[in-house]
Amino acid sequence: MTDGSAGPETWPLPARWVEALGRVALYLVESLGRFGRFLGQAVALVFIPPLKLGRLTTRVYFIGFKSLTIVILTGAFTGMALGLQVFLTLQRVGSEAFVGPAVGIALVRELGPVLTAVFVTGLAGSALTAELGIMRITEQIDALMVMALNPMRYLVVPAILAGIITFPMLTAIFDVAGIYGGYLVAVILLGMSPGTYFGQMQAFADMSDVMVGFWKSLCFGALVPWVCTYKGFHCGHGAEGVSRATTEAVVLSCVLILVFNYFLGSVLP
Repeated sequence: MTDGSAGPETWPLPARWVEALGRVALYLVESLGRFGRFLGQAVALVFIPPLKLGRLTTRVYFIGFKSLTIVILTGAFTGMALGLQVFLTLQRVGSEAFVGPAVGIALVRELGPVLTAVFVTGLAGSALTAELGIMRITEQIDALMVMALNPMRYLVVPAILAGIITFPMLTAIFDVAGIYGGYLVAVILLGMSPGTYFGQMQAFADMSDVMVGFWKSLCFGALVPWVCTYKGFHCGHGAEGVSRATTEAVVLSCVLILVFNYFLGSVLP
């Protein structure tokens, strides 16, 4: 006699597949909803005073100044590698005069914002997630709420604003270091004329290329702290939970950086 309480394990195989796909879809929708609500709360608090300027200054120093060395180093060596490969490729067709614009445009439009965001995610974003995760498992975030302090205003809003402020500046520094890295290889080591390197770059690169990189870095500056603070805020229990949240924050941030880079590159002029 059937009592109508048979579970999914008794269903036909196609029905179980559909049920599993439905559960995955519901999980994704719920996760996106929680992500969106978290960002919405942070954005709303930006426009409601008071703004925690002390926390904002600390976060700008933490994300911006502490990432400066790694950004300059990676920018210089990226420009050097790019300059070498572009020079050797263009030399085959006698067009090595275009090394300058090739290096400059590639750095300003694509490599600068993307690589800066990826390296800052690995350095500052992971630390941000771990810090909030430890505060969560040690109940420091709950203690803020007991003291009538809004943890979103105190912890999340300064991090997102600091990202929006520092990412464009770090990207600009990366671009300059990369352009002079390419100059070092193409002009100093391979004997290209300095006037040709910078002259051709000035002739072919314009302000629209700079603005594409600027808008991308601005987007990544909001995206990375958003993902990292969300993961830290909702990490699991114990050291394992913090470790998992940190890994997920870095991986998800890097994937979203590449996805948004493609779509922004498609819509921006």
